Amino acid sequence: MYLQGDLQVVFDVLYNLGVIDPVLEEDWGEAMEEFPYYSDDVSDVIQTINGIQGDFSKLMCELGKVDERVLSFIAIEVAKEFADFHSREELH
Repeated sequence: MYLQGDLQVVFDVLYNLGVIDPVLEEDWGEAMEEFPYYSDDVSDVIQTINGIQGDFSKLMCELGKVDERVLSFIAIEVAKEFADFHSREELH
């Protein structure tokens, strides 16, 4: 499942929640080994994010209730989708 809508808003919310900096320092390979244990929760949160459609205040409220480890996987997904978007943009 992919995040839809304004990734920048999702990034900004995660940054404000203090999730981004620790994720940047993390070994993503090791983190992804843990992912299967959190995949259902991550999918649920992605559905929530997609349903909110970029409303910063609502995202802050909803994501503020989510387990920090789940949020770190969301941050990794945001980074991967930003990278994918920019790589496609450079091809054109």
